[in-house]
Amino acid sequence: MLKMIDLPYPLNSLEPYYSKETLDLHYNILYKGYVDNTNQTQEKLKKARDTGDFSNIKCLEKNLSFFGSGAILHELFFLNMGIPIPTEPSIKLMQQIVKDFGNYEKFKNQFTEASKAVEASGWCLLVWVPKWSKLEILQCEKHQNLTLWGCKPLLVLDMWEHSYYLQYHTNRADYISAFWNIINWNEVNKRFT
Repeated sequence: MLKMIDLPYPLNSLEPYYSKETLDLHYNILYKGYVDNTNQTQEKLKKARDTGDFSNIKCLEKNLSFFGSGAILHELFFLNMGIPIPTEPSIKLMQQIVKDFGNYEKFKNQFTEASKAVEASGWCLLVWVPKWSKLEILQCEKHQNLTLWGCKPLLVLDMWEHSYYLQYHTNRADYISAFWNIINWNEVNKRFT
C-alpha cells in the first residue's frame, strides 16, 4: 500500500515563493487524492486477479498509470523543494550540466522555457538518461505520457494549475521564476549520484 511522504519542511516554510495555502491544498488534498486512487486501483487489480475477472482491465491499467505516476511525480516535486536557503548543484552535477547544456544559464533558460511551454497541465523534468549518459529536459503533459523509458527524474516542476493558481493566477512565468529560489539542490544532487 502506497503511503504519502511526510513533507520535510513546515507548510509555511517556502513562503514567499510558494504560499502555505497553495502547499496545504496541493499536498493534503491533491497529492493525497493521487495516493488514495493509486491504492484503490491496486486493490481493484488484486480483486481482478483473485476472481479472474479482467473485464475492466483496460480502465484499471490506465488508472494505475495515471494515478501512480501522479503520486510519484508529486513526491519528487515536494522533495525537490526546500526552505529558501542557498543550495547549488554538486560539482559532478554542474560538470554534467555544462557538458550537456553549455553552461548553467543555458540549462536554466531551457528548463524555464520548457516549463512555460507545457501545454495545458503537466510537468517539466530534468532527467538523467542512462542509455545516453546525458541529462535531458522533458515536458510531461499527462503524468504517464511523454517520457524516455529508463530515464531517472532529478528535478521536477509541477505545471498543473493547482500548483500555482491560488498565488500566481495565470502568471506561470512568475511561478517558475519563484521556483528557482526554493529548489533543494541537495535532493537533486542525491538523485543524480
